[in-house]
Amino acid sequence: MDAAALQTLLSPAILFFILGMFAAAARSDLAIPEAIAKAMSLYLMVAIGLKGGVAVSKSGLDSTVLLAILAGVVLGFVIPVFAYAALRFFAKLDGLNSGAVAAHYGSVSVVTFVTATQILERSGFAADGYMVAVMAMMETPAILSGLLLARRAMAKEGHADATNGSTAKLLHEVFLNASVVLLLGSFAIGALAGPDGFAPIAPMFEAGFQGILCLFLLDMGLLVVNRLRKAKSLTIPLVVLALIFPVVNGAFGVALGTFVGLPVGSAAALGVLAASASYIAVPAAMRLALPQADPGIYLTMSLSITFPFNILIGIQLFSALAQMMGR
Repeated sequence: MDAAALQTLLSPAILFFILGMFAAAARSDLAIPEAIAKAMSLYLMVAIGLKGGVAVSKSGLDSTVLLAILAGVVLGFVIPVFAYAALRFFAKLDGLNSGAVAAHYGSVSVVTFVTATQILERSGFAADGYMVAVMAMMETPAILSGLLLARRAMAKEGHADATNGSTAKLLHEVFLNASVVLLLGSFAIGALAGPDGFAPIAPMFEAGFQGILCLFLLDMGLLVVNRLRKAKSLTIPLVVLALIFPVVNGAFGVALGTFVGLPVGSAAALGVLAASASYIAVPAAMRLALPQADPGIYLTMSLSITFPFNILIGIQLFSALAQMMGR
C-alpha cells in the first residue's frame, strides 16, 4: 500500500466509518438517533452546495462546466442500461427488480461524493465547485431510465399493474426530492451570495464540516452492517455485481471526464459519482413508482456493498486513475 492510499485509509472520516462497522459487527449498543442523523445529512448537503456555489461564483460558467454537466446527465441515462443488462443476464434477476436496481446505480450517493471531495482536497487534487451541480443533475435521468426499463420489462412479462402509479406524484418525487432541492438550492444561494455573502456563515459550514462528516460516517458504518445482517434476498451473482458495478462505472466516469477536458480532481469526482449508488433519493422514488420491487435487493446492494467499497477502496482507485489518465 502506497503512502497516499495509507493516508486516505487513516483519515478520521474513514476511521469513523470503520469504527461504526466494527461496533455493529460486535453488536454494540452504539447508536445515533435518526433525527440527529437526518440533521447531519441536511447539514452536509447544504454545506457542500453552498461551497460549490461560491466556487462557481469565483470562476464563472464556461464550456467546461457545461460539458461536465452534460457528461453527468449522459452517465445518468447510460449506466442504468448496462446495469440492467448485467442484472438480467448474469444475475438472472427479473425485469422489475433489475430496473429498480439499475436506477440506483445510475444515480449518486451524496455521502460518497462529500467524502471524496475531502479526500481529493487533502491529496492536492480538489474537485471544482461545479461538480455539485453535476451530482444533482445525475439523479433525475437515472430514475427515468431505470423506470423505463422496469416498466417495459413488466409489460413484456404480463404484469397487470405495469403502468400503475400516479404520474404527478412520481414527477414530484423525481424533480423535487429533498436532496435535489437542497443541493441545487444551496448551490444557487452560494453562487448568488459569492465569497462576501458566504463569509458571515462560513464558520458554521467550514469549521464544523469535518466533525459532522466523521459522525455521519460513524452512523453509516453502523447502518451498513445492520442492513447486511438482515439481508435475505441477495445471491452471489448480485454481490459480485455490487462490487463490479462501481469499478466499471467509475472507470467509465473518469475516462469520460478526462475526455471532455476536466481537471484531474473533477475527473476523479465524476468517476466517484458514476461509481456510487443512491440509497436515499432513488429508494423514495422506487417506493412510489415500483412498490412491488424488493428493497432488500436494491438497498442492500447499494448501501451495504457498493457504499463501503467506494468509501474504503473506490475513491482512492478513481483518484489514481484520473491522475494516470490526466498526464
